[in-house]
Amino acid sequence: MSGTRRGPPKHQNKYEWKPNAGHKKNETEVGGALRPYSEITGVCARCKGQIEWKRRYGKYKSLVEPAKCQRCSKRAVRQAYHNLCPACAKDQNVCAKCCCHVNRIIGRDLADVEAEQKTLEEAIKNARERDRRSLLRAMNKGKTGTQTKTSSNGESNVGELFPAPSLDECAELSKEQEEGGEEEEEEYDEDEEQMCN
Repeated sequence: MSGTRRGPPKHQNKYEWKPNAGHKKNETEVGGALRPYSEITGVCARCKGQIEWKRRYGKYKSLVEPAKCQRCSKRAVRQAYHNLCPACAKDQNVCAKCCCHVNRIIGRDLADVEAEQKTLEEAIKNARERDRRSLLRAMNKGKTGTQTKTSSNGESNVGELFPAPSLDECAELSKEQEEGGEEEEEEYDEDEEQMCN
């Protein structure tokens, strides 16, 4: 070769390449609007980037049936491009795709998700009807009530959705309000009788 070229390519791309740009995607297929891809969990940051690249450029092939784990040989691998099941990866503290020891694994464990779901259901059960409906509306919009938002001036907006910053504190407050609410109802009934007379 005469010489190596340095710098940017000779012809820059004007727009990003999109897979199947001329074809309309069926919304019921995996990756469509009605069946989005699952969250990438149990991998290191490098492997997550690789899987996201495959999804973005149409190279991603999802699993049809669970694959075998390379450590325990059980058919428990449910995510594409993973080599280890979540249990083995967590026990060994390795990435489920490249099997390298990492300090930080991306994504949450299934047990953590189930525990969070239980606490959320308990908080919904113990909350007042007004708070319960507000929480369900916020969840349907894609917002979660578990994280407090900060406004532009830096103050936390704790009282917007819940009166307390955490779900446990909110559940305790709602229980206290229910106990105190019975006394307030009696006073309210007496006030109404006086106004009617």
